[in-house]
Amino acid sequence: MPIIRLEMLTGRTHEQKSELAEVLTRETARIAKCALSDVQLVITEVDRSMWSVGGTLAEPNPIRSTAR
Repeated sequence: MPIIRLEMLTGRTHEQKSELAEVLTRETARIAKCALSDVQLVITEVDRSMWSVGGTLAEPNPIRSTAR
């Protein structure tokens, strides 16, 4: 049974997550040659303040950006 773990930044709509679930499930089942019902998807949404790319947080420090 394939299990897909998808981590992404918050902000996607329910419709976008639903389409991701449908497409990832369908294509995984096709490639793995298993039933759609065998595929599980876990979506974890992460706040921008907890995500870093290349050593830089995706959201700037709110205290630093408002302080003068």
